[in-house]
Amino acid sequence: MAISVLSCSYMGIESYIVEVEVDVSNGLPIFNIVGMGDLAILESKERIRSCFKNMELEFPVKRVLVNLSPADIKKKGSHFDLPVFIGILANIGKVKKMANLKDYLILGEISLNGKIKAVRGAINAAILAKEKHIKGVIVPTENYNEASLISEIDIVPVKEINDVLLFLNEKISGEELKRLSAETNNRKKETRKIQNIDFSDVKGQYLAKRAMEIAAAGGHNIFLMGDPGSGKSMLAKRFNTILPDMTEKEIIETTKIYSISGMLSEMEPIITKRPFRAPHHTATQTALVGGATRVGEITLALNGVFFLDELGEFGIRTLETLRQPMEDGSITISRANSIITYPVKNITIMASNPSPSGFFPEDSQCTDSLRDIKNYQKRFSGPLIDRVDLYVEMRRLKKEEIFSQEISESSDMIKERIIKAREIQYKRYGENMLNFQMNKSHISEYCKLDKETKSILEKAVDSFKLSVRMYDKILKVSRTIADLTSSENIKIEHILEALNYRKK
Repeated sequence: MAISVLSCSYMGIESYIVEVEVDVSNGLPIFNIVGMGDLAILESKERIRSCFKNMELEFPVKRVLVNLSPADIKKKGSHFDLPVFIGILANIGKVKKMANLKDYLILGEISLNGKIKAVRGAINAAILAKEKHIKGVIVPTENYNEASLISEIDIVPVKEINDVLLFLNEKISGEELKRLSAETNNRKKETRKIQNIDFSDVKGQYLAKRAMEIAAAGGHNIFLMGDPGSGKSMLAKRFNTILPDMTEKEIIETTKIYSISGMLSEMEPIITKRPFRAPHHTATQTALVGGATRVGEITLALNGVFFLDELGEFGIRTLETLRQPMEDGSITISRANSIITYPVKNITIMASNPSPSGFFPEDSQCTDSLRDIKNYQKRFSGPLIDRVDLYVEMRRLKKEEIFSQEISESSDMIKERIIKAREIQYKRYGENMLNFQMNKSHISEYCKLDKETKSILEKAVDSFKLSVRMYDKILKVSRTIADLTSSENIKIEHILEALNYRKK
């Protein structure tokens, strides 16, 4: 008789129900898995056979057929080991309470001695169960913390196959398994290292620091152009210290991405700190934006910071792939058999030297020809820069700035202002929305200018030859500057400061 066990699979970061149908019937002893499984799924046959032997269970000397339904979608992952194993056990009478198989999604990789190992996408499975009104999810103990972020469903952690059998046969409760899991996880907790980095570490560069504050407050992208050693990387690496703590929704969103990518660990089962992704300039297009089988760096920076250092060293085509996701907030990967969409929601920081030698053309240390400089700067095209809200040039510190004992503002002081500015935005839009996300209707409603202020902006449009996109970005930045001062209306000084962060 065919017995169905519920599990799931993934397409991109989205999950769907997979019905694992297991049929044990008379015939030649053979074990087949059909339904377009990848190599990891096909290899599960050997793991399951060996696990039966080592657990002193008799593998049925019959025809065993496993079907992964829907059969026309490619499936991947080792998490099908456990539902297949349970399906075979149910066929030979080891599962007495068959109704429980319909109430839970089951996922887990099995070891050869019956232990259950961690898998990818446990939180994604929990979200799917909630959406489909399934009672709960049976997951490996190591995946319990991430799955338990999802409320209103029953998350059952299991360490070995016997735990699953005891639970399905109602000989042990889910609460008892959760208690045992909590004891295990407490023993494995890591003492996190505190990174003592702060905005006050960066001397001078007050304009750049101010731009960083504006970027953090409104969620704006920023471009830092400057001499070697001017502090571009230092500022970028300290940017997270001025960002507000992650909300519960952001923690779930980010953990979901890292879970499906297999980047969670026992020591860090939940992403509670904003990601900081800084790919090397040799990264490929697929590494940056993702592909059919992997999440890109720009998505891994979800709700955090995406830092592109040494922008001039990236390939031109590689950089151009970033234009669309930076503008749309998502990227769609189209392949012959699938269309996958990844979210893009981060603050992008770009940093570059102005020339191959590293210095501005007017600097005596610059040894590059005008042609070399132009070819170098062509790598970050006008359309790409057009998608950046703030542009700042950073010069080398003067001698008196280097030796100054003046203490700059701390990250906590800046963070406090940013939190207040964001609260103003949340109240204004009635949701967790920042100024960079404003559309045309929002701009019309919340970026109204008086006659004098409008006149200045009109002159700037003519002087700087601003595109419509740049015009909107200046208004968005001005709105953020106004929010930092708790000003209800955009004033002249806000417009003038916003214009100061445009490439001349």
